[in-house]
Amino acid sequence: MIVSRAAASSVGGAALAFISWWILRASSLPAFNTSMVTRALATAFSMVVVVAVAILLWTWIRGRRTGWLAGLTEIAASLAPAALVVTTLGIPLSATRLYLDGVQVDQGFRTQFLTRMTETVSNQDMNYFGLPTFYPIGWFWLGGRMANLMNMDGWEVYQPWALVSLAAAAAALTPVWRALIGSLPASAAIAVVTTAIVLTETPDEPYAAIVAMFVPAATVAAGKALNGSWGATAALAVYLGLSASFYTLFTAITALSVVVLAGVYFFARGRSLVPVKHLLVIGVSSILIALVAWGPYLYHRLFGDYEARSTANHFLPVEGARIPIPFFSFSVLGLLSLLGLFFLCARIRAREATGIAVTLAVSYAWAVASMVTPLVGTTMLGFRLEVVILLLFATAGILALAYAADVFPPLTPAATTAAVILVAAAGLVYIQQIPAHNQAHIDQAYADTDGNGERADRFPADAGRFYADVREFISSRGYEPTDAVVQTDEINFMAMNPYYGFNAFTSHYANPLGEYDLRVEELESWAEGSYEDLEDPDALLAELDSSRWRAPDVFVFRGNLEDPEEPFKTHVGHDIFPNEPNMRYERLFFNPAAFDSPAWSTEQIGPFVVVVRNR
Repeated sequence: MIVSRAAASSVGGAALAFISWWILRASSLPAFNTSMVTRALATAFSMVVVVAVAILLWTWIRGRRTGWLAGLTEIAASLAPAALVVTTLGIPLSATRLYLDGVQVDQGFRTQFLTRMTETVSNQDMNYFGLPTFYPIGWFWLGGRMANLMNMDGWEVYQPWALVSLAAAAAALTPVWRALIGSLPASAAIAVVTTAIVLTETPDEPYAAIVAMFVPAATVAAGKALNGSWGATAALAVYLGLSASFYTLFTAITALSVVVLAGVYFFARGRSLVPVKHLLVIGVSSILIALVAWGPYLYHRLFGDYEARSTANHFLPVEGARIPIPFFSFSVLGLLSLLGLFFLCARIRAREATGIAVTLAVSYAWAVASMVTPLVGTTMLGFRLEVVILLLFATAGILALAYAADVFPPLTPAATTAAVILVAAAGLVYIQQIPAHNQAHIDQAYADTDGNGERADRFPADAGRFYADVREFISSRGYEPTDAVVQTDEINFMAMNPYYGFNAFTSHYANPLGEYDLRVEELESWAEGSYEDLEDPDALLAELDSSRWRAPDVFVFRGNLEDPEEPFKTHVGHDIFPNEPNMRYERLFFNPAAFDSPAWSTEQIGPFVVVVRNR
């Protein structure tokens, strides 16, 4: 029953988001960064959603739990979180084809991955030719299939797929929590608050947000699983296996929490083997599921001849240097977290409280460890756990309210009405600030040049408006995007077009199997040599052909062909962690004379000099 309800709710949430996106796409609303119209519409429709579900849940609390009204209440309770995805993100982004933060830095790499998955159904790296992916493939692979169904490019499907996938996950929250705690009003409240928190804290990473949404539920389910429930055991194994294919950090936190919780129950139950048995089943099953996505990379890492080095964890922003303590915040979320703290202390032996408390302890320990590990040259990305900590405390706060409603005498009808209004108003206060909180990300989605060479705010586009001409020139020389290796520092060009890159733009998003640092050294040697022994075009060609990797078929430089003395310019990045920012960019200069050969075709396109090796 729970599986069918969750699946039906997910399908309904996805359909609601997709239809809404389609309608909004056909509208002519003004840009978010030049008008208050979309902000006002987002607030108005969010209020409609909150008020509607609050009224229906009020009727449920008053005992009307049969007939069509009860059915409508259950549907609304499930779809309300999905609707909030549309009102708080879909409406503000309605006049742009890009998603939050446009194609800036991290979003550039994510868009590149989605563009790659649009072109293939196999396990491939976003950038490097012939390698399996290092980053979890799940969300991007599914997004690629949506792009294929809709005949859209990867960069363009990012926004609708993010909205649809977030809405599908959010809609499943209410039935999942109802199966865990029984109360529809409490389940709906947890679902709405969970959705609001992830849309505030980590909306720019939809695949991470989806995994985070279910962390509190997984910790509560773990209590049931480790105490003998095979249904909860199966659900937890599936969640951990799938989440490892979406976002590994939150999966690791949840898995470690389950291990610690199993240890707690092992000793608390007089060394009972029941928790151990269920833990083994969860661990083995989830690993087997995760290997579907991770198997190719692990095989190459174990048996391939690579000088693999990962710098993905070399990042420590200011958020990673402080401990998140939400219950001292003077806000709705702060009050809810304070209630959650009291609930966890008072009900620590209850299964739902034990699981949440253990996961909070693991999360805080991980965050503190991440502050110390720079001493050994890395971090554990502890700053990203703030959203998990907020979700756990807020969930505990709602459970505290639900527990109080069960323990204390029932409220009078007037008091019940007032309580529902108060809770709904508090929720609306938090929800209506989501677009404002994400304003910088939304503004960037309007300011960046999209794959059509346009800016959604109608201001003049940047150099990205020339990307289509660059692609056309490359194609005219006989290279299709899926059969060409390009060397460029234009990450946005690589994000919009499914070319393979000779090297990634930064080591932090580079596949360790790609041997980023060695490729940087090779690029530096080519650039330096182009003014020395490689100035002879034949010598450069021979050097390219002797590379241990597939050499670039295309170079996209910055330069000016009308001035033969001006060098061709590009950049490479160097990891300088523990500094923040953690990257230093070095400009490389290539001698135009090294490409002055019939073996190359050269074209000036806007600020770019495109050099293509003739076939």
